[in-house]
Amino acid sequence: MSNQPKKILIVDDEIKIVEVVKSYLENSGYLVREAYNGKEALDKFEKENPALVILDLMLPDMAGEQVCQELRKKSRVPIIMLTAKIEEEDILKGLKIGADDYVTKPFSPRQLVARVEAVLRRADDSLVPLSSLISFNNDELVIDTLKYAVKRNGKVVSLTPNEYKILITMVKYLDKTFTREELINIALGEDFDGYDRTIDSHIKNIRQKIENDPKNPKYILTIHGVGYRFGGE
Repeated sequence: MSNQPKKILIVDDEIKIVEVVKSYLENSGYLVREAYNGKEALDKFEKENPALVILDLMLPDMAGEQVCQELRKKSRVPIIMLTAKIEEEDILKGLKIGADDYVTKPFSPRQLVARVEAVLRRADDSLVPLSSLISFNNDELVIDTLKYAVKRNGKVVSLTPNEYKILITMVKYLDKTFTREELINIALGEDFDGYDRTIDSHIKNIRQKIENDPKNPKYILTIHGVGYRFGGE
């Protein structure tokens, strides 16, 4: 195992809170990066690839919930939400869209560090879920990762296990163009027994099921000479 310190991204527009939390985390051996609004948080996330995100809900440019949803479209990174909201509905909403834990303000920095350590301990890659519901194009396509269910225009789409694995792999890495070989290795794994062109058949079947116009797809895009990319918004 690597002994390299884990990187934490703190997202909060209150400079004093960022400074205090940063100090406590650094004293506990973490590397810390800061962002003070939602756009900066998304940019820093792409550049820094942190092991965990501490995310305030009240940001100046966009809601923390929106930042959480954007992160969940592309990553399973653990997220701890900071909020002054203490209503149970707010907490449940945050957890539903993909937060792993919730800390209400005011909070003890030592308690927050303990939460960070606990969440990271749980954050084995296979255990950290994407948010339970991922939707694209104003809910035209909805994926329920807990039920392994896909809906198009409100109707359940019946994907085979391999088709679902390919789709969810592409959804996890939204901006990535996959070669056929990468889709086999990442989505289907060593159990796959077939030719790389079998991926083309799977892609064709997925398009028939999730695209409104399979001949002019907007979700599963062909990148000529390379492979395939997910194009939902």
